[in-house]
Amino acid sequence: MLDRGLRRDDAALRAPVLLAMLLVMMFTAFTAFAQANHDPAPLQFQNSAEERRFHALAAELRCVMCQNQSLADSNAMIARDLRVEVLELMRDGMSDAQIKTHLVQRYGDFVLYKPRVESKTWLLWFGPALLLLAGGFLVYRIVRSRSSGRAVPGDDAQEW
Repeated sequence: MLDRGLRRDDAALRAPVLLAMLLVMMFTAFTAFAQANHDPAPLQFQNSAEERRFHALAAELRCVMCQNQSLADSNAMIARDLRVEVLELMRDGMSDAQIKTHLVQRYGDFVLYKPRVESKTWLLWFGPALLLLAGGFLVYRIVRSRSSGRAVPGDDAQEW
């Protein structure tokens, strides 16, 4: 009888210890995916015109790993690799449009901050405006139907 009581106490002590160990393992696993916050080797530009063109182009491209960061703002390693690739493509003589086309072929329209207006992106471009117009029309119809001569009859006998 006494042994059962001790076993219950041991189990009660083990549960918080196991929970604490699980939490420690979870938090240390997140640090395994951490990346360095800086580029190992900063890009070297040949002149200021090349640097301006590069920064303008990198601001128009989205990091393929990050949700909403430009290629210029992202600290992800893939963004660093893409920055190096963009600079190499610039030095190979490709125009900005050719570089964008190359990256779209490789990563899809997601890589562009401003996707092109094409048949497959119409909903992306015009969907919000259509929803706003439909909502405005719905509100107009509701307001008009409620105010179309349905006056509340007055009752003089009732006091408020």
